[in-house]
Amino acid sequence: MSVPVVRHTLPYPDGFEPTVERPITLIARDLDRRDSMLPHRHAWGQLTHALDGVLRVTAAGSTWIVPPSRAVWIAPGVEHAVTVMQAIRLRPVRILAERAPFPDEACRVLEVSTLLRELILGLEQLPPLAPSPRAALLSELMLDEMARCETRPIRVPLPRDKRLQSLCARLIEAPGAPLTLADWARQAGASERTLARLFERELGMSFGQWRQQVRLAHAAPMIAGGMPLARVAEELGYASQSAFSQMFRKTFGTTPSAFFSER
Repeated sequence: MSVPVVRHTLPYPDGFEPTVERPITLIARDLDRRDSMLPHRHAWGQLTHALDGVLRVTAAGSTWIVPPSRAVWIAPGVEHAVTVMQAIRLRPVRILAERAPFPDEACRVLEVSTLLRELILGLEQLPPLAPSPRAALLSELMLDEMARCETRPIRVPLPRDKRLQSLCARLIEAPGAPLTLADWARQAGASERTLARLFERELGMSFGQWRQQVRLAHAAPMIAGGMPLARVAEELGYASQSAFSQMFRKTFGTTPSAFFSER
């Protein structure tokens, strides 16, 4: 009999708020797979990044699965939650609202450049709150580099309808599940036609397209962690490695191996 994983919900630590004198601050937290942070919001913007491991960030009606090669920008005032999928060294960068590198309230996924990663590591070595010439230099360079980083369009939109919420949550936890929409409909106590209409209305895509987004989101940390493509395809419910690679190429215009070797 399997034992369910019990997640510990952690309060978000106070202190280390950015100021005009120190517009960027960082707080280091090492978390294990049982940890999560309940929905919360704050007055500053945040670049949510982990040096290793995999986390899931949920905000603004979407969820993102984030490997170390990526980070999620969360604008000031946007409610968000964090779930740890693998043990992580979390390094959230707090940025004064007035210095936000992006003008809107949209969340976005950034491809973390080598320079940005080194700037985060450099900021971690400094006293967390005390202004200093070095902190000012690192902060300005970090803001400039964030604005230059590539953005990644993959996101998994989340529904508001309760009939879809349970279905979608289960698919995010088990993206390789072979169940069809008709199978899910029987479990949800709704017709297949009703669920299909809800996917189009609530998420702007079909069930198959949404499931593909979920599988792509899971594929990134698997491939980045060195998992063989054949096993990635198997874990995500594809009939073969070639079927997975074909889907990946259709989405990104290149093969998985080429995509990640470039990064």
